[in-house]
Amino acid sequence: MHLQWSLTAPFRIARGVKTTADAVMVELYDGPFRGRGEAIPYARYGETVDGALEQIRALEPDLGATFYRTTLQDRLPPGAARNAVDCALWDLEAKRSGRTIRQVQQGLTQPPLATAFTVGLDAPEAMAAAAQALQGFRLVKVKVDHTDPESQILAVRSVLPDTDIIVDPNESWSFDILQRLQPLLRSARISLIEQPLPADQDEALEGFRSVAPLCADESCHTVADLPRLRNRYQVVNIKLDKTGGLTAALELYQAARDAGFGVMAGCMICSSLGIAPAFIIGRQADFVDLDGPLWLADDWVDGAWLDQTGMHSPKPELWGGGHAQRTPPHHLTDRSAP
Repeated sequence: MHLQWSLTAPFRIARGVKTTADAVMVELYDGPFRGRGEAIPYARYGETVDGALEQIRALEPDLGATFYRTTLQDRLPPGAARNAVDCALWDLEAKRSGRTIRQVQQGLTQPPLATAFTVGLDAPEAMAAAAQALQGFRLVKVKVDHTDPESQILAVRSVLPDTDIIVDPNESWSFDILQRLQPLLRSARISLIEQPLPADQDEALEGFRSVAPLCADESCHTVADLPRLRNRYQVVNIKLDKTGGLTAALELYQAARDAGFGVMAGCMICSSLGIAPAFIIGRQADFVDLDGPLWLADDWVDGAWLDQTGMHSPKPELWGGGHAQRTPPHHLTDRSAP
């Protein structure tokens, strides 16, 4: 199923602007039990909604009671289609067992997460105004490009003097820009630099010592990517749409820790159904960037919400446990009103 989510404001990064998030959703049934998963096909990785739906429909004849997540890993490649099916299988397993996924994974109460909130790329004065609204946030991500990253970074730092800041060029910098900005990044007390160079050029980072840790995003999808990232990055960004679901995300998490990498839990702009499984990674991550649903004009009932204590995970009735409910896809809560 194709779902389109409207954003409350345009979201601009170095690669372009989006005003909607196009998702694919999978629903799997076993008698009264239903499992759901949502994913965002991403053009940067050659994905489309139609292509993801075609991959999912090809599995339909086999999606019976004996189809397991382990089977899925061999049937679909990493990406949005596998993510949607994998997360639906996790949800279905939880609904059938009567135990929530977080009980199975951690068995602990779930306090809110201190997630980053993103300041989109814009004119420096507009970025400063957007940052002003984030007073009190402990972590902010700043989207920049190659045109004037100094002004973009300083505009945010000037109004958020005490906030931890992640800088995300989305592959738009050259190695020369990264080197040139090192004094500024130090003086601005940047906590993390996410994917500064294009993924196919990150060999330039071999042995480079940055003043702030470097995080691999577009360069890291699965466990197979980790060996070439050593001596280039110190942190990896785990997104379920890249790994192809929670199953592979947990594998990547453990392999990254074993290899000495720090971990960021990230997301695309998506609904709370898409973000819910990422909270499993977020509970264990060094950096959390799960603000995707907060950009939407409306969201699922029982979705994630934000207050002064942090971001609260979606309720298990939406994903990961609780009662099986046949809530239609349009059963939403409107967040566009002031």
